[in-house]
Amino acid sequence: METVNAFGLACPKPLMMAKTKIDEGARELAVQVDNETAVKNVSRLAEKYGLAVAVEEIEGGWSVNFTEGEGASAAAVAPAPVAACSPAGCGYAVFVGKDHVGEGDPQLGYNLMKMAIYTLSESDNVPASLLFMNGGVKLVAGDEQQIIDSVSKLIEKGTEVLVCGTCLDFYGLKDQLKVGEVSNMYDILGRMQDASKTITL
Repeated sequence: METVNAFGLACPKPLMMAKTKIDEGARELAVQVDNETAVKNVSRLAEKYGLAVAVEEIEGGWSVNFTEGEGASAAAVAPAPVAACSPAGCGYAVFVGKDHVGEGDPQLGYNLMKMAIYTLSESDNVPASLLFMNGGVKLVAGDEQQIIDSVSKLIEKGTEVLVCGTCLDFYGLKDQLKVGEVSNMYDILGRMQDASKTITL
């Protein structure tokens, strides 16, 4: 089994190193990481390739081990389609990089963001992906129930909600995430690339 030492590296670097090895044909791989966000992201990558995943604690962190086996198929973990595809891409993505809309009064901006997410959840044309980064992660790790309910409703309608794990770590909110899936730069940018358009709030 080949070993990839990704100690000291923040996501998406461990994920990219693992992907490179998989793309080169590796099917038995041990990726050593020292943070839980990387464990989740690297494990999810292996599942997308249909590989079995086992995580074991090692000195200083964890070893995420990939082997041929009963892994989840790529189709099983792909986001549910919520809009027809065109030559430009599939559906649309919404990127939330802060906890407010526009500039000016902070409370007004926060209320506008809350209304925007609620409006999206009530729409018949929901986004394929809702992507939270930087200060935007505070919305899905906060105590505003209307926001949590709106994002949950979007998930029920088929929207994939990805939340930047590095950002959660930076703000000390890793254990407070209420809704959405901890993700990484690679996957979040990938959803933007796959979308026919991206709306930034």
